[in-house]
Amino acid sequence: MNRRGLLTLMAALPFAGAAQAQIAGGRLIVHDDLTLSHAAPRKVSIWLPPGYDASDDRYPVLYMHDGQNLFDASTAYSGEWGVDEHLTRLIANGQVRAPIVVGVWNTPLRLREYVPGDLIAALPEEMRADVQAIYGGAPLSDGYVRCLTEEIKPFVDRTYRTLAGREDTMISGSSMGGLISMYATMKRPDVFSAAACLSTHWPLKVVGLQDGPELDAWRERLVAAWTGVIERGLPAPGSHRFYFDRGDETLDQFYAAFQTQVDQSFRRRGYGPGDFQSLVFPGAQHTEASWNQRLDVPLSFLLSPAPTRNP
Repeated sequence: MNRRGLLTLMAALPFAGAAQAQIAGGRLIVHDDLTLSHAAPRKVSIWLPPGYDASDDRYPVLYMHDGQNLFDASTAYSGEWGVDEHLTRLIANGQVRAPIVVGVWNTPLRLREYVPGDLIAALPEEMRADVQAIYGGAPLSDGYVRCLTEEIKPFVDRTYRTLAGREDTMISGSSMGGLISMYATMKRPDVFSAAACLSTHWPLKVVGLQDGPELDAWRERLVAAWTGVIERGLPAPGSHRFYFDRGDETLDQFYAAFQTQVDQSFRRRGYGPGDFQSLVFPGAQHTEASWNQRLDVPLSFLLSPAPTRNP
């Protein structure tokens, strides 16, 4: 290990968790209970790619939500994504740039931290309380985005050899993590250049409404309000990239109509094949196992050595 790599390791040690996960390649460091001003304390996992300790290179950074599910089956609540396995192989094959991955762990406030505040605020007043009840209370997402961009990212940039600019900073998550990844890029387009949103969890129904015309009307109003906020809030095409996907089984089977409307919002803003993808994976479910199986696709989108963009 060279001198800079040793200093980086020493700087990390006071914050690192004692348990070491078994990973396929690279090195994993867990920072326990980071104290944050804009969100609840939490763990943050840092995956350093193969070759990090033997070089002085700087690396792009991929921020990912639900950090306990990314690398280590022993901390995951429903299976792990295998991010280290996928990236180690993709890097070795020259299919992606080698990144540092920052896995931000969730907390019991996950739903409130991940539901976009601007989308809740855009709802008609008589709908707002019903939708907030789905997530357990008023949204905390603006504080969470501030936590990511004003506290966790500066900590990572101080501690590790990062490429700190927007073009080298991406974000990704699944389900509600997909929703907050889109929102973080909309709110801080100066920080994030690309987002990958897997099985994005769009609201499906409210308690008390049964399937039928009343629920259909409720959904139409919600979709219209949310897609309007998304379309108005997107950064200009050409400078940012967005990836969405979904399966067609379990919870994912219900997302088609909402995701189609979101896709149309992106296309109306001028996003095209170079900076926008929305894919369907037949047979895929709303599970970590399904996200693991297709993870190569969003990772290649985010970290392609030469990403395409629309003119």
